Order: sequence, then structure tokens, then C-alpha cells
Amino acid sequence: MAPTVILDVDGTLVDTNYHHALAWQRALLAHEHVVPAWRIHRHIGMGGDQIVAALVGDDVERAEGDAIREAEGEVYAELIGEVRPIDGARELIAELAEQSCRVVLASSAKREEVDHYLDLLGARDRVDEWTSSADVERTKPAPDLVQVALEKVEHEGSALMVGDSVWDVRAACAAELRTLAVLTGGFSAAELREAGAAEVVESVAELCSAGAGDGALELFLAHLRTPLDA
Repeated sequence: MAPTVILDVDGTLVDTNYHHALAWQRALLAHEHVVPAWRIHRHIGMGGDQIVAALVGDDVERAEGDAIREAEGEVYAELIGEVRPIDGARELIAELAEQSCRVVLASSAKREEVDHYLDLLGARDRVDEWTSSADVERTKPAPDLVQVALEKVEHEGSALMVGDSVWDVRAACAAELRTLAVLTGGFSAAELREAGAAEVVESVAELCSAGAGDGALELFLAHLRTPLDA
């Protein structure tokens, strides 16, 4: 059975984390909530259904959560044209396909944002499936998105997740999946390891032979063959 690789999108394959931090900051400010950008960044990777409560509390979530999320979406729509793929993202997707891996892009972004990223990465014909926030009731750090990603390819056998945030790692751990983490989301190696990452590298470029040299992809795929409790 072919191994399954679940690739997070925001911050892992496309350089969006700081765009999202700015969008959330502007949306919160529009509703008279002043939150410093560094605090918002620490929560990027957490799903939009949970981030408002995490930043400004449950009372604000109940009263204004949907309005703040709508405002964030409007601001981000103005920024999404500036987003670029992260170095090595297209190459990694291509190499995993060549290695006969089943590849799922696991994103909690809105469906229209995921569509944009699929085109930006040229990934529609190179991956087996993808997710969006519409697929789950609870996003990361809940494991639902990871579980749906596996279900979409009728997963059996070995699987691995690649992500950039502590929220990715925690979601994968909750789904009993190993995570290989990258630093391109702005979280430190220590934070990612503390969250449970099995390995940390600088970027996805290091996971393909076009990035860090021959053998890197083989080392990456070796994680798929290693038992989770090893």
C-alpha cells in the first residue's frame, strides 16, 4: 500500500502566515480589539473557528466571532495576490508523486483560498486530494482535519504529516501521526519539538533532492517506514 503524506499548506507550501497575522490584526482592530501582531502570529495555524476565542476570549467569540472572521476574510482577500509558494514546494509535491506516495493537501483555509493555492502550486493534477475548512466542524489543533485528509484517500498503512506550526503538530499527534516540521511558519525548532514534532528542518526544500542534496527525500520517506512509537 502506498504511503500517505499529508502536507499542510499555509506556512508550509505557501508563504502566508504573516499575511494572515496582519489580516487578523486589522479585523480585530475594526471591532475595537487591539492585539499585538506577535501575539496573533503565535496563533496562526490554529483554525479560524478557534482563534478569536484564543486571542480575545469566549465572550467576544460569542458576540462578535463571525463578524471578525468575515472581516479577516475581506482583508486577506486583498493580500492573497501577494502570496508566493515557499521554495521547494512544487518540487516536493512532484517528487512525492514520482515516489508513488498518496499526497493530500490539508488546509483549514476557506475553499476559495485553497483553490487559489492549488493553482499557485500547480498541484491540482499532482496531488490525490485536498481539504478546506468546509470539511470539518473543528479545525486545528483538533485532529479532525488530519483525519478527514486520511479518509479522503481511504488511508491504510503508513502516513506522515508535514507542517509549520505547533497547531499542525498537535493536530497530527492527536490523530496519532508523526509530524515532520518546517521553520517557514515562524515557529522555533524548540517550540515545534516540544509540541511533538519528530524532526525539524528549515523548509520543504530540504525534503526533496532538488533542495538539500541527494538522499534528503530518502531520509524523509524513511519516517514513513518507522513505527510511530519507535
